[in-house]
Amino acid sequence: MHVQEWLDTVPAAAVYAVVGLVIGLESLGIPLPGEIILVSAALLSSQHGGVDPVILGACASAGAVIGDSIGYAIGRRGGRPLLAWLGRKFPKHFGEGHIATAERSFQKWGMWAVFFGRFVALLRIFAGPLAGVLRMPYWKFLIANVLGGIVWAGGTTAVIYYVGVVAESWLKRFSWLGLVAAVVIGVVSMLVVKRKAAKARPEPDPVTAD
Repeated sequence: MHVQEWLDTVPAAAVYAVVGLVIGLESLGIPLPGEIILVSAALLSSQHGGVDPVILGACASAGAVIGDSIGYAIGRRGGRPLLAWLGRKFPKHFGEGHIATAERSFQKWGMWAVFFGRFVALLRIFAGPLAGVLRMPYWKFLIANVLGGIVWAGGTTAVIYYVGVVAESWLKRFSWLGLVAAVVIGVVSMLVVKRKAAKARPEPDPVTAD
């Protein structure tokens, strides 16, 4: 079953909880499809009156901020051995090459790596734990984490919601235009056929007519 189809079958409160939980776990360092869940839920909110996009965005933002903060605490306490353990558990996501790339980004950009990392799938998983491992000052991490979480989660929700509303509006217009076009084409086709049939009809013979 598709993610959006599944979300459509559960109550709005469950949608908020699932979105917040999945994004929180992803931000904590567990590779989950947080962005896919958020996009699907935001699109659902544009078509389903029971799902409020404001509450959805708030839950997604809260999940992102809380998950990243927990990831930071775990990374700060676990240190390098944590990254080695994650590399063994999730080699496709926490391989040495991925960790090295993320470390270079953090060393070069610092707080900006946490902020913009929220918009990049790889760094979104690494940001919290890696910032803790590298012992970034928590106040710097917290500022970048809160701003990045709100902008990413709130912005994604708003953009997808309005795109869904506009798309649904256009689809409705298109359906009416299609109906009108079908009727017009049908009438024109009927008139053309009648005209051709009239031209093809043989003229009466004047002798026979007399």
